[in-house]
Amino acid sequence: MGGGGRSSAPKQRNSGEDVLLKKRVPHTKPPFSLSKVKKAIPPHCFERSVVRSFSYVFYDLAIASCLLYVALNYFSTLPYNLSLLAWPLYWILQGSVLTGVWVIAHECGHHAFSDYQCLDDTVGLLLHSFLLVPYFSWKYSHRRHHSNTGSLERDEVFVPKKKSSIGWYSKYLNNPVGRVLTLTVTLTLGWPLYLAFNVSGRSYERFACHYDPYGPIYSDRERLQIYLSDAGVLAVCYGLYKLVLAKGFLWVVCVYGVPLMVVNALLVLITFLQHTHPAVPHYDSSEWDWLRGALATVDRDYGILNKVLHNITDTHVAHHLFSTMPHYHAMEATNAIKPILGDYYHFDATPIYKAMWREARECMYVESDEKSKDSGVYWYNNILD
Repeated sequence: MGGGGRSSAPKQRNSGEDVLLKKRVPHTKPPFSLSKVKKAIPPHCFERSVVRSFSYVFYDLAIASCLLYVALNYFSTLPYNLSLLAWPLYWILQGSVLTGVWVIAHECGHHAFSDYQCLDDTVGLLLHSFLLVPYFSWKYSHRRHHSNTGSLERDEVFVPKKKSSIGWYSKYLNNPVGRVLTLTVTLTLGWPLYLAFNVSGRSYERFACHYDPYGPIYSDRERLQIYLSDAGVLAVCYGLYKLVLAKGFLWVVCVYGVPLMVVNALLVLITFLQHTHPAVPHYDSSEWDWLRGALATVDRDYGILNKVLHNITDTHVAHHLFSTMPHYHAMEATNAIKPILGDYYHFDATPIYKAMWREARECMYVESDEKSKDSGVYWYNNILD
């Protein structure tokens, strides 16, 4: 400032962010090609087995059926206090298992379930519809996410805002209470809001909705399948309506509704943490390319849930590089490509609850570094004027 001879002190980041900045992943063009990375992976990792893929479907559905059987036949015999514990346990376990089912349907959308596209789409449509997901609608937007990962202009999910674009209310949410509110809304309503209103998605010139066959997300050749997706979701909704009439609203909420909310929360949390990290860059059109974008993802450790969720959590980098690879080969492929990727491979072992809070705190918007020649490379920040 002028009058007192005091110079403006630079804004300081907190110590935790200083540590994270030192661990930034490289953002320059990597010294390896995609073909070189692929050659490091054993060829059998790209082989898809119908029998093996279906075994995971049957395994997950068998566990879900057993959990449902126990809840319906034994919870009513428990003392009241124990039943208050049993139902939340059921919701968490059933929601986790059904998230595994969601992941298999996701694999169908990538044509990683089998060598037969029609079979993949049939299985994916059935599984995703059961979880109220419009299969083809999501498949096409998710494909564009994979084609444009890390692009500030064209990515489809958890696209960060630049500082100039964040809302006026952001400064009121930049505190512990605001972060709790933001995370609560994100985990409970984030998924349906994304499907219905494209919240956190790419900006389009007009209203975008995953249920609208004529929305800007889809091309003319895709519109018929969007109708099919809507029909699948409506059919399950009708089935749920009939169940409400037969069993009651509370029965449907306890047996199906709350586990579905757990699925939605896990899905949003997993996606958020895969693509949001202070050490991971985003790019504008002047810098973005597909390989660097695909590498701008994070593998995380969810403990026992890694297996329940078919390793979508800790093999996500490999998945973005080779999305048609079945999940049961992804861990072997990840171990094979780590020496090639070197510092371009990013794994964060921070406990998930800590990582969720840290990312909510540190990752409010993106901006390019001052005085950096790489003006098209953007990093997360949380300093508000």
